[in-house]
Amino acid sequence: MRELSIRLLSVWIICILFTGFFAYIARSIHLQTISSFDEPIIDFVQSAEAPGLTSIMKFFTTIGSTTSVTLLGILTLGVLLWKKYRAQAVLFTIVLIGTGILNQVLKLIFKRARPDFNRLIDIGGYSFPSGHTMMAFSLYTVLAYIIWRNLKTTGSRISIVIVAIFMIVMIAVSRIYLGVHFPSDIVGGILASSVWLFTSIAIYQRFQRKKGK
Repeated sequence: MRELSIRLLSVWIICILFTGFFAYIARSIHLQTISSFDEPIIDFVQSAEAPGLTSIMKFFTTIGSTTSVTLLGILTLGVLLWKKYRAQAVLFTIVLIGTGILNQVLKLIFKRARPDFNRLIDIGGYSFPSGHTMMAFSLYTVLAYIIWRNLKTTGSRISIVIVAIFMIVMIAVSRIYLGVHFPSDIVGGILASSVWLFTSIAIYQRFQRKKGK
């Protein structure tokens, strides 16, 4: 019981810290002092532009699209229900739906215009925080968490974490490369989705512990 309490306390502290970092980024965007962070990263990422790499980045940004995430989410939910992992199916659904709602609310609050430099694809809507990044982080992290709990070997667990990190990074970087997001949109998206994801998992673990008793 004490171990669980310490774990929950750690999660809440992390969530508070991440919320503070998010607020700092949002304030920096409002005060227009974030360019010193954004511009060097944009220059570095977009300096690698090449036809082949552009195709790869478009592929990853498509994987992170609403349609792709929805299809993968439905497929995953179907597998979880088929395996009778009902609690994990509920967790997965809450994380994804909550992330999508949170992203739209935050975009409407901050209403940051998208970058207008070297844009390689056409897209509308607001920029901060990145929806692709938020959904990718929540989707692949909660998937890794669920799969991790059902795997037995260390090697397989490490492999699933590496795959999750790779997908998140590639989708996030693709948004900067294609000129539709600032790096601060990416960081803000990761922070926002982290708070929702960690809170959801903490509540899930607490209920599972009570259910086990």
